[in-house]
Amino acid sequence: MEQPRQRDEAGVRRFVEHMAMLFADWGFPRMAARVLMVLTASDEPALTAGDLAARLGVSPAAISSAVRYLIQLGLVTREPAPGSRRDLYRLLDDAWFEATLTKMTLFRAVADLAAEGADAIGDSTGPSAARIAQMRDYFRFVHAELPALLDKWQTTTAGGGTIPRRRRTLTDRRAGSTRT
Repeated sequence: MEQPRQRDEAGVRRFVEHMAMLFADWGFPRMAARVLMVLTASDEPALTAGDLAARLGVSPAAISSAVRYLIQLGLVTREPAPGSRRDLYRLLDDAWFEATLTKMTLFRAVADLAAEGADAIGDSTGPSAARIAQMRDYFRFVHAELPALLDKWQTTTAGGGTIPRRRRTLTDRRAGSTRT
């Protein structure tokens, strides 16, 4: 029988930094990406700003704007630390699902604005009309197809996947169900 692998702290630090670089290359703020990856790789349910700063080798002040950004994206939540004036930061359960769900309104807004742009350009046969129509059609498609994909993810993870708590599916949310 194969022995369970032990946690490799140096490997975890490399993962955090490499993933943060990848996110930064995509336009994500570097410190926010580092904080996100520390929370992702942490076995503790939540960490303080001091904990995050110590793990990243930065000052607690450097953590403040990063966690604020992550909270706005819907990836992280802030909770009071019992018996303390400090806050705890926790990665949301199924954070990637929640962040994608939040972005659905953005996809709809882009599709609607692209439709306005297509109307403004009119039935031109120029390249701008084709580009804007393609943009509109793409975001309409993504907005229409994403709910089924998100529901499939929820169904897949509900049957013993890696997500500890089952969240309501997108279909449940639209129907106003309270099932959890």
